[in-house]
Amino acid sequence: MERRSLLRAAVLGTSAAVFGGTLTHGAAYAAPAQPGPGPYGALGAADANGIRLPSGFTGRVIARSRQTVPGTSYTWHDAPDGGACFADGNGWIYVSNSEINPDGGAGAVRFDASGTVTGAHRILSGTRQNCAGGATPWNTWLSCEEVSLGSVYETDPWGVQAATRRDAMGRFKHEAAAADPVRRAVYLTEDESDGCFYRFLPGAWGDLSSGTLQVLLAGSGTSGSFSWADVPDPDGSPTATRNQVAGAKRFNGGEGCHYADDTVWFTTKGDNRLWQLDLAAGRYELAYDDSLVPGGGAPLTGVDNVTGTSSGDLFVAEDGGSMDICIITPDDVVAPFLRIDGQSGSEITGPAFSPDGRRLYFSSQRGTTGSSSGGITYEVTGPFRS
Repeated sequence: MERRSLLRAAVLGTSAAVFGGTLTHGAAYAAPAQPGPGPYGALGAADANGIRLPSGFTGRVIARSRQTVPGTSYTWHDAPDGGACFADGNGWIYVSNSEINPDGGAGAVRFDASGTVTGAHRILSGTRQNCAGGATPWNTWLSCEEVSLGSVYETDPWGVQAATRRDAMGRFKHEAAAADPVRRAVYLTEDESDGCFYRFLPGAWGDLSSGTLQVLLAGSGTSGSFSWADVPDPDGSPTATRNQVAGAKRFNGGEGCHYADDTVWFTTKGDNRLWQLDLAAGRYELAYDDSLVPGGGAPLTGVDNVTGTSSGDLFVAEDGGSMDICIITPDDVVAPFLRIDGQSGSEITGPAFSPDGRRLYFSSQRGTTGSSSGGITYEVTGPFRS
């Protein structure tokens, strides 16, 4: 996928029309070009579940917190958060974290080739405030604790192997993880207002029991070159990992993280930004900043979890905002893909595509109640771009 420069997008009025222009930090947009909604068209009216989707797409509820998953005897967890899909023969498994404290953990729903739910099970228990995480190329789920001195737990989506705490990956306020099979690294975000961005280099690829934790070094600007330095004490006590290395680049509330084609994308909630690291060129830059959209009409606010597709599209979930999942295309269009009505006290979490790319899973963490016990997990099916 061709690498983006800084994004070009703005929204005018209430029609969600997206316009192009060149965005640089602190600069104005260029003249509008090719107005229109995103590649899937405008959002339609809300369906019976309160989801507004483009034409050709349909949604359904997969699970609700404190209720049994339909067709199973398993009770779905509170506050569903980060998630991922894993191939399971001709079907797949969707894994979802639980962001509660104590006993967060993670659960999973199993589907057959037709998308019918065939089972659900617990894959992690006894942990705290499991927020986001990431899938590995060897088909495990890294579930991250969003607490001070939190840990990463490597879990089995099938629930057969016991989950394992990966101490070498550091103890800090973990958020998301993204695996890079080219450089054999796992990138990690930190949900602190003065947090850092890390990578973990395992001693052997596929074995996270040992390795080296490093922190990103860069200047204070929004673009430039970067390097890595070892974190002397990944245990984070008595000195927090983010305060151990001089010159560590600070990010305001690291959230979602996604790797694709020699690039890492990650979001920071404190300033509603999307960042990109061009790993081949050794450069970082600001990719999206809602404060720079003219007129205050940014299409994407409250940035959180992020995932991507084989077409190069990014899908970014909102924590609050208009309760949207927004699409960012390779040609830098930013537009709402879906919106949930009537759930302003919630946030969208866990976007992940089925292995065939035809179904998108995600959750509303607190649903219509605004409480962690009101979480709802959804599936959207339709003509996604391949």
